[in-house]
Parts: sequence; structure tokens; C-alpha cells
Amino acid sequence: MPTHAHRRVAGLLAATLAAVAMLLVPAAPAAAHNTLKAATPARDARLTTAPTRITLEFMQKLDPAFTTIALSDAAQRAIPASEPAVTGATGTVTIDEPLANGTYTVAYRVVSADGHPVQGSYRFTVADPTATASAPASTPTTTGAPAAGPSSASPAAAFDDADTGPGALALVGGAILLAALAVGAGFLRRRRRAAS
Repeated sequence: MPTHAHRRVAGLLAATLAAVAMLLVPAAPAAAHNTLKAATPARDARLTTAPTRITLEFMQKLDPAFTTIALSDAAQRAIPASEPAVTGATGTVTIDEPLANGTYTVAYRVVSADGHPVQGSYRFTVADPTATASAPASTPTTTGAPAAGPSSASPAAAFDDADTGPGALALVGGAILLAALAVGAGFLRRRRRAAS
């Protein structure tokens, strides 16, 4: 009889370990997602001098072929900037025109080491007391068909503020696992009491 009970306990333990492994494996790649570590200008910065470049530093090395950094003004007009210059985990774009006073949105899209795309955006404000406020674009001026890609649309439209991770799914899975363990432990106690 004790051998049968030991087999049941071993089976329950094996099932519990398998459940834990299934819950943790999907969450593991999320830990490999690249995230923004630092930015210049910083998120929500209020600058008295307009920046001439944007530098974003990430937690992981960037792939130049899959790194996009774009800038738009409050009217969602794309601000001309250079292609991102990538060095290790840092990407930098040079702004091609002087920025007037106003609020600007920086949007980025990079690829993590696990191949998962990560995108996000943030704003900063230029408030140079010697400069004028940027005028909202009343009529867009185009000389031809707009170019494809993130530089032709506003960064806010091209990217949404979504650094993804395990989130609620991992929390729910953990709660289910804890409940299953509690039920299993209670079941084993009852069986032992009944066997004694």
C-alpha cells in the first residue's frame, strides 16, 4: 500500500512540474525583449534649446537593418531626419531642420534578440524663449507621392506605445498553478488520513 501511495505522490509531483514548465516557457522569451533604457531628449523633457539629434539607448544590441527612429510635430507632420546611426545598443538620428517651439513625438521600432519587434513612443517639448511656436500645418505640401515607411507618416500613427511582455497571462497562470498545488496538497492529506 505505501508503494501505491508513493507512486501517486510521484505522479502528482511530475504533473505539477510539467504545469510549471509550461507556464514558465512561454514567459521566457518575453524576458529577452529589448526595452528602451535611456533617451536624449528624455521622455516629457521641456527643453529651452531645440535638439539637433535624438539618441535612444536600448538594453540589447540593435540590428541597423531593423531599427527605425522617427520624429513628428504636434500636427503629426513627420520631421525630416537622417537614417538611424547604430552603435551597439544605441541608435541616433540627426534632425534635418530646426525645431520650432512645440511638442514633438519620438517613435521607435527595434527588434529584440528573440526576433520580436518592440515599438514605442514618447513626447518632449521645445520651449525656447527666443523662438516662435510651431504653426500647425493647415495644408500639407507635397511635391509627389509620399514615400513609404515610417518617415512619411507621423510616428504616433506608425507606432503605438507597446512594449510587450508576459503581463496578465503569466499572473493568471501563476494563480491557477498555486490553486492547483493547494488542491493537490489537500487531496494528499485526506488520502493519508484515510489510509491511517
